[in-house]
Amino acid sequence: MKIIHFSDTHLGFNDLDIINEDGINQREADFYSAFDCIVDNIIKLSPDYIIHTGDLFHRSSPSNRAISFALDRLKKLNELDIPIIIIAGNHSTPRTKSSLPILSIFDGFENIYCAYKNKYEMFEFDNIIFHALPHLNDENCIDNELVNIENSINPNKKNVLMLHCSVGASYLMSEFGEFVFPQEKEFLFNIMDYVALGHWHGFSNVKSYENVYYSGSSERTSFNDKRNNKGFIYLDLSNDDLIIEFKQINVREFLSFEIDANDIFNQLENINKNNTLENCIVQLTIKNLNVMDSINISNKEIKSYLSSCFYLVIKREFISQNEATLEDIQSISLKEYFTEYLKQNSLEHEFNRLKLKTDELFDKYEDSIDDTI
Repeated sequence: MKIIHFSDTHLGFNDLDIINEDGINQREADFYSAFDCIVDNIIKLSPDYIIHTGDLFHRSSPSNRAISFALDRLKKLNELDIPIIIIAGNHSTPRTKSSLPILSIFDGFENIYCAYKNKYEMFEFDNIIFHALPHLNDENCIDNELVNIENSINPNKKNVLMLHCSVGASYLMSEFGEFVFPQEKEFLFNIMDYVALGHWHGFSNVKSYENVYYSGSSERTSFNDKRNNKGFIYLDLSNDDLIIEFKQINVREFLSFEIDANDIFNQLENINKNNTLENCIVQLTIKNLNVMDSINISNKEIKSYLSSCFYLVIKREFISQNEATLEDIQSISLKEYFTEYLKQNSLEHEFNRLKLKTDELFDKYEDSIDDTI
């Protein structure tokens, strides 16, 4: 019994404001490309079941393009005559009862089974039961839903639990509305043949449970995810022993480098010489800067050394200076001033996301405007 488990495809995700030749945000297109790669693998491997553990879309009200893409690709999978089970994640679950859940668009597909109604649903087949628990807006309901799951286990069939949540603090994404699985209920993992998890974006075997896995996301959404390979899980439940294989797909690389302000341009030359930067998103951190030197180093000049990369994010880290003069303060760029404001007034995960967007906007601004105040 072969199953493909993938998750967190975040269709419709876009950032960086780079438009490709087809008129589509390039990062949005990257997520579609990753999804297509998994679809191609599904067709090639021909599993018995396909499961997706949440956040099919990046938003609960995705764009027309994202919806059209998903319908087209899921139609192709539906025609394989393989059962496909999907649960709603926190990104694709509306926060109000008046909004129609986006996963309802698949209700008319013969082989697609979706759990999105803020409650546990059981999908039973000849030799296996999928216990599907979507994201719950009301966490007070969790105990009742877990009791329903426990009561629905059939020891004469394989039992697979599908969740979109964090299992312990190590797997928190620091997102609004994310759900943490209650530790006292983890005994359920031991009576399942497999526990398929979504929400955490890295492939991972959870804690000491040999049968509990995150498949990870299909693409990277931030530099926090740069070290995680992307792909899907191909598992075999045919025998008593669970066989897990992670199938990696090729996605755009995220690379990070740190250089010292005392020798910037030699280090930039070495980075360019010793690394393949083409098509990569690169984050460059310049450390030990003082404010006055920073003004003399333009982003435009830095970019000229790393011009082959797809996109460059430049971070500047300053030496602490307790005796700043009025002249120093007046020489701080608007970008640096605003970035420091964000850092002091944002949570860490919010700052990382906002900083990426801020760098992009100020880079455009800096090339044409003198922004000293």
